[in-house]
Amino acid sequence: MSKILIVEDDLSIQALLHDFIQEAGYSVVLAADGVEALAKYSEQSFDLILLDIMLPKIDGFGVCEVIRQKSDVPIIMLTALDDEGNQLKGLDLQADDYITKPFSMPVLLRKIAAVLRRSSKQNDIPQTMSYKDLTLDLEGYKVYTKEESIDLTPREFEILRELMIHKGRILTRQNLLQTLWKYEFFGEERIVDTHIKNLRKKLGAADYIETIRGVGYRIDKED
Repeated sequence: MSKILIVEDDLSIQALLHDFIQEAGYSVVLAADGVEALAKYSEQSFDLILLDIMLPKIDGFGVCEVIRQKSDVPIIMLTALDDEGNQLKGLDLQADDYITKPFSMPVLLRKIAAVLRRSSKQNDIPQTMSYKDLTLDLEGYKVYTKEESIDLTPREFEILRELMIHKGRILTRQNLLQTLWKYEFFGEERIVDTHIKNLRKKLGAADYIETIRGVGYRIDKED
């Protein structure tokens, strides 16, 4: 059962969140100000933090900043501050999502589930990955062969990582665009082909990536 820390100073909203989230199957711990939130965070481990911004003693931005110095535990900011500047500040502090009040409880529950799924998938990925004589350092964004290190752009590294995570599975251009570019790119899918071409050139003569004509790309070719 995932444990969620709810940090909210409005006791009526706190009670509403507690009841709905607990009924959804989560374990819930409550805090009413920033100091109490940090104290409970230091005493227990949590799978997600639901964090109001306008808190007594230490505001939500301060709480988020302190926690991010120690942990990448998922944080969803839940606040009445709906202007763009505060949303950007929350995201710059590496909050995983930013939800403004008034909010829909069913939508909030789905966002909590989505953030927890993403966090679980990230935790399942090892810090290094290997295929033949290639080794990926997932934290350092570095690639090594037995003889040398290879300089890749962040996007080239991410493409190689996705292919290795899904080794043996064909990834279409659209798969890669949706996973890596998200909302940053709305143009021609052939941008993926350009990155694959550059990636192959940097990896050298070894044939790591297979093109499935008209479909996409795959690592770990079938014989």
